[in-house]
Amino acid sequence: MIGGSFGLALKKAGYEGRIIGVSSPQAIRAGIERGAIDEGMALAEAAAQSDLIYLARPISGILDVLGEIDAHVRPGTLITDAGSTKSAICERAAACVRRGRFVGGHPMAGKETRGAGEADADLFRGRPYVLTSRSPELEPWLEKIGARIVILDAAEHDRLVAMVSHLPQLISTALASVLGEEPKSASVAGPAAMDLTRLALSPYDIWRDIFATNTGPIDTALSGFIEKLERIRVELGGAGLEGEFGRAAAARKQLAANDANKRR
Repeated sequence: MIGGSFGLALKKAGYEGRIIGVSSPQAIRAGIERGAIDEGMALAEAAAQSDLIYLARPISGILDVLGEIDAHVRPGTLITDAGSTKSAICERAAACVRRGRFVGGHPMAGKETRGAGEADADLFRGRPYVLTSRSPELEPWLEKIGARIVILDAAEHDRLVAMVSHLPQLISTALASVLGEEPKSASVAGPAAMDLTRLALSPYDIWRDIFATNTGPIDTALSGFIEKLERIRVELGGAGLEGEFGRAAAARKQLAANDANKRR
């Protein structure tokens, strides 16, 4: 879905070159039908003729392909990725990429659904797109597809996304699991429950690699959240809870204002 969306976004932004897909036959067919790619090829053949290689796979797949792709690229080929964690990927790239040039990337955009058939040309519009270093070739195209470029080193990226992405996923998963243990809850569930459990639809096979490659920052984020819940638990019925509500409302308004500014 991410790779297909990147292909559609490039075409919408005016890119006129070929876009080659490397994936399963089923995914290639879906990508061509959706208009995200022009043709499919084997990895070695595609890498040998590409100016930009965009790795949009689960993190374990990105780590695997980084170990073999450099042997096939032309000198100076730009390689980037869309992985949700950056430290492990950037470390592997530093050890494996010699002929090509690697820039770590992470578009802060997505859906709960998967596959090239779900690709969306506007998926990145107004959304942060993290790069681990500057890239004069890639950045202009990211701007053309409407993304907001953020430069972060790999460790800082992983710390921040543990709070704004990985922690929300675990909160949503935990809440949906709790509600599922009380069958009658579905009969009275309203928008709040539906909104907060939306991320619980995300497939575990994508998140497994994220948890495995960002364990420390996620554990820190969980510890902070659990500590906050315990403080709120203590304050139930007390005056202190009003202060938590006030601070939370102010933080939410700031998040909403920042998001609105990004989309302009």
